[in-house]
Amino acid sequence: MTYAAASAELDAILAELRSDRCDIDTLTARTRRAVELLKYCRERLTATDTELREILSSLTPPQP
Repeated sequence: MTYAAASAELDAILAELRSDRCDIDTLTARTRRAVELLKYCRERLTATDTELREILSSLTPPQP
């Protein structure tokens, strides 16, 4: 799954939860899926941040 796909699915779930279409019978499952997507997105953002910091650190000389 890509970050963009996870984000789009999360947006769709949030729109559903905010609308009148939200069915009480699926509320728990949709909330669970939203939490899974949030965790995935957070992990991807953290990993990307770490990679970018490593890449960019090679551009600046170490401080004495």
